[in-house]
Amino acid sequence: MIPSNSLAALHGIAADCADRQVLGPDIAIDITVVDETNTRVNVSALLAKFRRHNNFGMVALVGVQSNQYPRALDIARPFRDAGLPVAMGGFHVSGCLAMLDGHAVGLDACRAMGISIFAGEAEGRLETVLRDAASDQLQPLYNFMNDLPGIEGAPVPFLPKRYVAHTLGLSASFDAGRGCPYQCSFCTIINVQGRKSRFRSADDVEKLVRLNWAHGVHKFFITDDNFARNKEWEAIFDRLIALKEKDGIPLGLMIQVDTLCHKIENFVEKAKRAGVTRVFIGLENVNPDNLIAAKKGQNKITEYRRMLLAWKAQGIMTLAGYILGFPSDTPETIRRDIAIIQEELPLDIIEFFCLTPLPGSEDHQILWKNGVEMDPDLNIYDVEHVCTAHARMSKREWENIYRDAWSLYYTPKHMTTLLRRARATGVPMGSLVKVLVAFATMVHLENVHPLQSGILRLKRPSERRPEMPREGPLIFWPRFVWETLGKHAILAGAIVRLASTALMISRDPASRKYMDQALMPVGVDDEEKLDLFTKTTGGSAAVNHMKKIAHLTHPGRAIN
Repeated sequence: MIPSNSLAALHGIAADCADRQVLGPDIAIDITVVDETNTRVNVSALLAKFRRHNNFGMVALVGVQSNQYPRALDIARPFRDAGLPVAMGGFHVSGCLAMLDGHAVGLDACRAMGISIFAGEAEGRLETVLRDAASDQLQPLYNFMNDLPGIEGAPVPFLPKRYVAHTLGLSASFDAGRGCPYQCSFCTIINVQGRKSRFRSADDVEKLVRLNWAHGVHKFFITDDNFARNKEWEAIFDRLIALKEKDGIPLGLMIQVDTLCHKIENFVEKAKRAGVTRVFIGLENVNPDNLIAAKKGQNKITEYRRMLLAWKAQGIMTLAGYILGFPSDTPETIRRDIAIIQEELPLDIIEFFCLTPLPGSEDHQILWKNGVEMDPDLNIYDVEHVCTAHARMSKREWENIYRDAWSLYYTPKHMTTLLRRARATGVPMGSLVKVLVAFATMVHLENVHPLQSGILRLKRPSERRPEMPREGPLIFWPRFVWETLGKHAILAGAIVRLASTALMISRDPASRKYMDQALMPVGVDDEEKLDLFTKTTGGSAAVNHMKKIAHLTHPGRAIN
């Protein structure tokens, strides 16, 4: 659905190196980009290309996450066998070097194959790697984790249109800032990108928007983990507003924010004017005890409804991440909490994840240091699978409730409710239908998270992973065709049903006045009547804490 920002950032830096002729005036730098989420890695064709140039060049495996690490090694192997320089960067190698002993979680596999490890960020450093590779002197390790660069004025993330053409909706991505001051224990960003935030300027953002617009691309996912805490947010929004309203660039943006963003004056209103159509909120959980256990204390459930209603007032689609597997979770509490969310929170889309001890996170570091068993298969560290034990759920129970959560939330009845809320609040119903189709079907159809899904899944029997048994074409292709037809029949049915429901609602004059508990304005008695506060573990305590703070700061004033 969204192209890799790491890939766009590295391409922008590499293109700048090429423009500056960092290898000298007689050596051109040619860049080939492959994003395996939507493009085949044709190893034989790439090897042939290298041979035509006497193997002069290098392979860079960009932005490799933990669940991608085994596949990255498989890709690297034939290139290393051919004697080509290969380097690998990304959250897995950087996170392991930042939090562990430098050898843990498979890093020695890189060393054994002669793959150069790059930890940190490449601004101002890539030219050194290119020169070393060109002179056949690529170093085993480039470690810049303690020297993260500033990004203002640096080459901006950019991928030519041909490289993003296979993404759903023709969307690009960029980071307006990096780093996060919070301390969430499950997060790798704070240990890889650091807790000190660094920012691009409004000039940088305008440059990359104009660069993409010249190629016909005007939709962007701003990948900042929390754009609301970007100190340049207002200058960037003001510049985007000018590009949209004065220059006529039809911007469509998705941003990520925290649950207190609505308290920043003009933030939500300017987001709308700047072109924000979707906002992702790290809700994570509605249980305050779970949030505290994960060091996510900045999330206040007492602000959830007020924050979501602020986005609804602007007609902006809301998406939220929700993690299953916190210490207080059980299958029963998860089912209860999903029902509460459906009834009381004006959320459009929920993305469910399993709490995963990702290498590079504090959670993983603690388990690793204490010798707690974690699954050795890195392929499943994708926040969709269970990787370690839970105190109150068996592995089977945890896996089952993860899959059930999607069906529990995306029921036909609730999706109709979501469409009614969209009509009443000005959220584009066509856009919501498209997102609902993916999120309601893909986990059960493709067995992947909706964000990893697409329209057509392509496979090749000759490119099966090395540890898996090979299949003959007479078995593979008929089954593949039959599965594909069956999946698309189910998808077509879901599209027809949701589109028909949306059309029916849009034609009903009364639908604009639709109201339910979730859309009701925040009231002074919410904490007494809403299950969000009375039935969730820690909910009452959170309300009492809010009242205590309010009494101390505003004695005698009513809370609403």
